[in-house]
Amino acid sequence: MSVIWHNLECGAYAEDLPLWRELAVTHGDPVLDVGAGTGRVALDLARHGHRVTALDREPALLEELARRAGELELELDAVLADAREFELGRRFALCLVPMQTIQLLGGSEGRSAFLRCARRHLRDGAVLAVAIAEMLELYEARGGTPAPIPDMCERDGVVYASQPTAVRANRGAFVLARRREIITAQGGHSAHEDTIRLDRVSPAELEREASAAGLTPDRRRLVSPTRDYVGSTVVMLRG
Repeated sequence: MSVIWHNLECGAYAEDLPLWRELAVTHGDPVLDVGAGTGRVALDLARHGHRVTALDREPALLEELARRAGELELELDAVLADAREFELGRRFALCLVPMQTIQLLGGSEGRSAFLRCARRHLRDGAVLAVAIAEMLELYEARGGTPAPIPDMCERDGVVYASQPTAVRANRGAFVLARRREIITAQGGHSAHEDTIRLDRVSPAELEREASAAGLTPDRRRLVSPTRDYVGSTVVMLRG
């Protein structure tokens, strides 16, 4: 089930892919994709001929990534590990952290743990590129405020729908809420609210934490917003 929701809510995003491709061409292989999920970024880079290691802590997502790589006949390493404590025994020319993954690590302590791990896995002069969403527009889909159109898909006669319902501010974080619904071919229906907590962090704050971990800030990059997705500031750090 986690694979279906992940693909439905994240799989269609492509606005950042040109930047990751550009960085992979510029800085070379191997590439480490942190928070790889089912392979949105990792598989795209592998299709373009790059040697990629995909890291995620969710076994079901990595299993789906490996299945897709096999179907596409792509060589790709999938590693089950937490971004805050991993040891791969090799170093990379480029490390990518797309889609606000670093804002899921439990605040400054979690980010700093990741940054230290990343630094150990970077070659001298290699690049760590981290996407963050600094500000989100708050809203509640109630009291006359319309909710966005839900993301929907069908699998084996079952319809899955995921509708954003709120972005709330809560104790140094943004809480993103979605209503997830399942409708079976027999007319069965279930629904629940799913929430994700994104720690607030500014580019300058992340750069200070990176400096403490032995990384050097470089020129930031931007991923433009779309109608359906917020934009990102990509903090660039050198090993």
